Amino acid sequence: MKAILTVTMILSLLMASANADTPAEKPSEDVTEAQSQKNMEICKQHFREIRKAIQAYKKDHGDFPKWLSDLHPKYLPDANLLLCPADNKGGKPIFRHNTDPKMPVSYGYRFWPEVRALKNEERLVYGDIIPLFRCLHHHFNEDGECLNLSFSLKIYESRFYWRYTPEDMYGSPEAAITTFEKALARYPDDRRFFDLYPTLVTLYTKVENEKSADAMIERLKSAGMIPDDKGYRSVSEILAEAGLYEELLEIFKAAEQRQPDAEIILGKLAYIYRKLGNTELSEVYERKVDPKYKLWGKLVPDFSATDLDGKPISLKDYRGKVILLDFWAVWCGFCIDEMPNLKKVYATYKDQGFDIIGVSLDDTEKELRDYIKENNIQWRQIFDTVNAKSEDSLVRQLKITSVPSQWLIDRDGKLITHKARGEKLEQLVVDALKKKAESK
Repeated sequence: MKAILTVTMILSLLMASANADTPAEKPSEDVTEAQSQKNMEICKQHFREIRKAIQAYKKDHGDFPKWLSDLHPKYLPDANLLLCPADNKGGKPIFRHNTDPKMPVSYGYRFWPEVRALKNEERLVYGDIIPLFRCLHHHFNEDGECLNLSFSLKIYESRFYWRYTPEDMYGSPEAAITTFEKALARYPDDRRFFDLYPTLVTLYTKVENEKSADAMIERLKSAGMIPDDKGYRSVSEILAEAGLYEELLEIFKAAEQRQPDAEIILGKLAYIYRKLGNTELSEVYERKVDPKYKLWGKLVPDFSATDLDGKPISLKDYRGKVILLDFWAVWCGFCIDEMPNLKKVYATYKDQGFDIIGVSLDDTEKELRDYIKENNIQWRQIFDTVNAKSEDSLVRQLKITSVPSQWLIDRDGKLITHKARGEKLEQLVVDALKKKAESK
């Protein structure tokens, strides 16, 4: 009975995730449903013309283009066919990482040079039905959120997270099950196919094959089924979303026995213990995986830089204050989510000895300046991207590997924590400010 409840929970959670709001661009509210449907038909016609151009390109070159713009003008004379009629940004991509380098393109290409090896492995697992390029602009279409053209040059609609609903690609849950079962039969021990196991749990449940779903859950929980980073992420997602942290702990403790120094395992154990309420063990594992904990209580190296106003700035200038070094970027969604909290804490304590130094990793200085102006950010900023490849870069000096990263520094210049985020930030600042009052 427990296994049946488990797969049901997993199904509902994955379905909820698949139907959640996505990063796709939504149409303007003043666009009628009729106009949106017309836009969708135009977009599908664009896909058909681009498909013809790709077929001709492949015939000449024996491969897909590096970018969709490579089709123009020889194979696709009309460049407007690369623009979605629902795109209100004129071909500026929703995701920057696959920006076409030559011209405005609305459609998200999935096979640019840097990701070809990864995509070819993905094709081996799922087949050539996976998206080659996609339109992520909503058209009020009821059957899906994205329009896709596959590597096999099929046009179809799907959810944004197509892995959660493979029946969109294959036509039905039964067809997806058959495809995945055949793939696993051919490659039973190939680590690249691990993602198919949790996906099959979902599909079996959709077709009410509880026996097969239960068997797959047990296989997922087997330590032998945790082969690599991809596998760890897959099994962690599917069990964590179902709240099965005890089962997850069992899996990762067994994995730790086999790979005691693997960072992904140690990090997951820290996460699991935190979810189970064991903060002591959670911190033990966090310290194992994050060397920055060793810096707590030690002096943060001084630096000399120039702020956005061209004025010199260094950490020693702030000695005697409690300082937050905020490593962030406008393109980082978590950083932007954190900004209202930073503004509130800054406004409350800036006259009590607290200050912030922003260290921006933005792509351009203009993006940074525009955001600061629009959101009335009061504290000083360092545009560190300009120095990113030099030894002067703060990011390089302090070995910052991700943003947001918020270092809280006490009045003596010592690091209190490198995790001063969210609700705990204010209390950390209050405690740090109190220490001076107590020392008088």
